[in-house]
Amino acid sequence: MKAVKIGRYLVRDPRVCHGKLTFKGTRVPVETILHRLGKGRSIEEILKSWPELNRDAIAEAIRLATATLVERYQGQPKTLHEPAHS
Repeated sequence: MKAVKIGRYLVRDPRVCHGKLTFKGTRVPVETILHRLGKGRSIEEILKSWPELNRDAIAEAIRLATATLVERYQGQPKTLHEPAHS
């Protein structure tokens, strides 16, 4: 099985991190970064902890995760919604 590029900065390679989705040229799993962001860490904090990443790569991971979530649940009964704006 060969490496699969996903976007410009993400790759899934069976030889790296057991085939998990990682940032291209690193051993940093995308899941790890998205989890940290979900726990409230800022992109700046992420970049300090993982200097091998860049802002564009993290932004791409967020965009692709968002698109996947929307695609998966589009057309489903609306149980998830955006918070009301004040």
